[in-house]
Amino acid sequence: MRLKSGIWVAAYVRRCHVEGAFAAVRRRGAEEAGAVYIKISKLDGTAVLFGPAPQAVFDEAHPSGRIFTIILGRETPASDADVEARLVREIRYDPDVWIVEVEDRAGRNFLDDAVV
Repeated sequence: MRLKSGIWVAAYVRRCHVEGAFAAVRRRGAEEAGAVYIKISKLDGTAVLFGPAPQAVFDEAHPSGRIFTIILGRETPASDADVEARLVREIRYDPDVWIVEVEDRAGRNFLDDAVV
């Protein structure tokens, strides 16, 4: 059974704070199973956007975990405007999404299961 989105987001925000980065929930989605998007703002006008990884990435040994992949900003960070435009499209497609923004000049994501 997968951890509820609301609980996962609360734990992730807490981890970011423990690591010394500021994190905030910008948009609350469906408490039970809303998709989670993580914007890592580098505080210089650029950002990296993480979102749910495709189903093909999931491991049979850990079927209930959350795995993230970079949606924007893989080689070099994307502009904040590009990331915001992508988030608007995601919200239009699925209004139950969660958006968490992390501010970290080093660009750390604190996602243990990120597929890069």
